[in-house]
Amino acid sequence: MDDYLFRHHVGQCKTVEERTRYLEIFNYSNPADNTCEEHPLLTEDDFDNFLRRRGAFAPPKLKEGVKLLNGIRLIVQKEADHNNTFAPLHISLKQDAYESMVRTWHLPFRAIEGSSLVGPFFSCSHDGEDDDLHLQIIFRKSDVRKKGKTRGWEIMLSYSYQTGITTGFVKGTRSSDIADSIDHLIACRSEIGHPLVLPIIILSHDLSSKGDMRQRQARDWLRRLENAITARNEIDENEVYSDFDVDGINRDLVECHSQVLWKRPQAYQEIVKEIREAMQKFMIYVPDERNTKSLRALDSSMLARLDFYRVKLTGMEHYIHTTLERLHIQRQALYNIMAQKESKLNLEIASQQRRVAHATKRDGTAMKTLSLLGAMFLPGTFMASIFSMTFFDFNVGPNFGDPSDSSGEGAQVSNQLWIYFVITVPLTLVIVLAWYLIDQRREKKYAEEDIEIEKDIDTMEKDILAIMRKKTINKATTWASGGSPTTATARRDRAIVLKEPGNEAYEMV
Repeated sequence: MDDYLFRHHVGQCKTVEERTRYLEIFNYSNPADNTCEEHPLLTEDDFDNFLRRRGAFAPPKLKEGVKLLNGIRLIVQKEADHNNTFAPLHISLKQDAYESMVRTWHLPFRAIEGSSLVGPFFSCSHDGEDDDLHLQIIFRKSDVRKKGKTRGWEIMLSYSYQTGITTGFVKGTRSSDIADSIDHLIACRSEIGHPLVLPIIILSHDLSSKGDMRQRQARDWLRRLENAITARNEIDENEVYSDFDVDGINRDLVECHSQVLWKRPQAYQEIVKEIREAMQKFMIYVPDERNTKSLRALDSSMLARLDFYRVKLTGMEHYIHTTLERLHIQRQALYNIMAQKESKLNLEIASQQRRVAHATKRDGTAMKTLSLLGAMFLPGTFMASIFSMTFFDFNVGPNFGDPSDSSGEGAQVSNQLWIYFVITVPLTLVIVLAWYLIDQRREKKYAEEDIEIEKDIDTMEKDILAIMRKKTINKATTWASGGSPTTATARRDRAIVLKEPGNEAYEMV
């Protein structure tokens, strides 16, 4: 089954070209005969000869009494730069060369099925018969494209319990630490008898101080954001945000959150656990002649390093959890401030609308005034209509004198003319006075309503600010992210501590 799936997946893969080198290290019983070589593989014949140890790569003739202790033989692509080098269903060797490498060196068939894994991923298992047992290791980590290029690294290893030689394939992009890991392996070439040396070297580079520094930078960034959002004063003056730009601060919150999630410890804790189990498998099956004191010491040292990484990752996990909780608090505070600003804007719009409504009322009052002024003349007009009746006789016209006489000297005016003035003048004054009193009362009412509107606006704004300040600037809420905020009226927790000798009770507030 494995053979069919291997050939099936290899047939589906596309090939990309990468610069290929080899690394070969052998340790002998005579340290003077130890070798370490790293050179390019320029031709297909060189590649095939290196796999099968033919031609220039044939094993050297050893001196009498000298024997091979251990070794490592790797095909290395430590500066892979093709855009699709870590894309799914892509390999950086020709299909026949890749298949030949895997079969000749007893590398894990299942590695080709993990071309889409993003990792970090670690797998270890045994393969082969008891007389030719191999410990197979897959360790990889890749990611999606960044600026058009895929990123990552991968190793496939196979350790032969019979020969003590580790063979494998190593590839990494320039952004990875594979080049440094290979240099590190060469520097530790006396310890290559343990097949987990290279995976632990790669793990140590992946868990270097860069991750700790990123978390520290994220925490510094968080404190700047806390100062901008909740006025928490724990930074220098030159680190303060120059202005409160909601959009900019929101973007910084998102970017800070992304930086905190870089290399989450939980994934690497599982890797540490898997590597520890792989080391246990190796020590169980390693032959007695290879289970030397130095190998056991190396294994203990590597286990101690894994314990160190486990504790380090646990501490980082707690640190990240605290940072994420504080980021969550700041995000909620920012949302509250944005809601506050929106409420204030709506309040301002409502107040402007009320002012417009009152201005409209005043315009209506002006129109009423015009109507009232017209009404002031209505009594006189009415009275003039009355006096135009026969109640008055002015005797003007040709029937009462010379036809050409229009002087009106023959007119007769009733002695009751005073009635017109006695009625018209007081009636007009009464109407004007009534209008004045009504208008003054109405203006006073409008003034009181305007004052009440302004008071309502100020009161509402102060209430909103007080509520938002209580929710966002309360330090109890900032620090006690998982519980309810502490207030001045909150009930105080009391604990009774019993003193052992006298069983005396003390109340702690």
